[in-house]
Amino acid sequence: MYLGYFDPTVILLIPAIILAMWAQARVSSTFNKYSKVINTRGLTGAEAARLILDRNGLRNVRVQHIQGNLTDNFDPRTNVVSLSDSTYASNSIGAIGVAAHECGHAVQYATGYGPIRVRNGIYPAVNICSKLSMPIILIGFILTAFGGIAPIIIDIGILLYCATVVFQLITLPVEFNASGRALKTLESYNMLSPQELSGAKKVLSAAAMTYVAAAFSALMTLLRLILISRDSRRD
Repeated sequence: MYLGYFDPTVILLIPAIILAMWAQARVSSTFNKYSKVINTRGLTGAEAARLILDRNGLRNVRVQHIQGNLTDNFDPRTNVVSLSDSTYASNSIGAIGVAAHECGHAVQYATGYGPIRVRNGIYPAVNICSKLSMPIILIGFILTAFGGIAPIIIDIGILLYCATVVFQLITLPVEFNASGRALKTLESYNMLSPQELSGAKKVLSAAAMTYVAAAFSALMTLLRLILISRDSRRD
């Protein structure tokens, strides 16, 4: 155990932290840039979402406004695409891209896209595992530090944390596919010009990097926990 002195495994988290900070800065700067560029058709995020949903036969999916900035989401339980303050009434290229992305999730679910069904199916279990994993791991390390032999407790915690890693990895194809569907729809229905489409692509690509950063961070955290666990067994 690394008690009372520097834990060298923390170095594993540094690249993950840097990537996360870079991804967040990139998505903020990119969206801010294209939130100031108005699309030539003058469509708002809400109007674009409604058009995309209707043309995909999803008239049963509602579009609503929610508070916040970039809190946009699709809820398959209620069949509602929720668009934030920065998207719903905005007629910027950034808003159109974000709205189309969330509609992409609705289309995924309606067409039975495998990864999103798996992700939604395991979410309740993953939510429980993520809340329990770290406390259980901490208890295992404390018992070990005080002379107890509790490798099984640590292993259980690490196994529970693996659910979080799996969830983050499954999220990647879901998000990339939704963005791909969004861009294809915007292009096929001529909702954005080629130049505007390029801007929307940059917004969605920047947003996708936040999910890559989250998955990488989860993997590095898992590796760190495994290394610390092995060290505690040697002690």
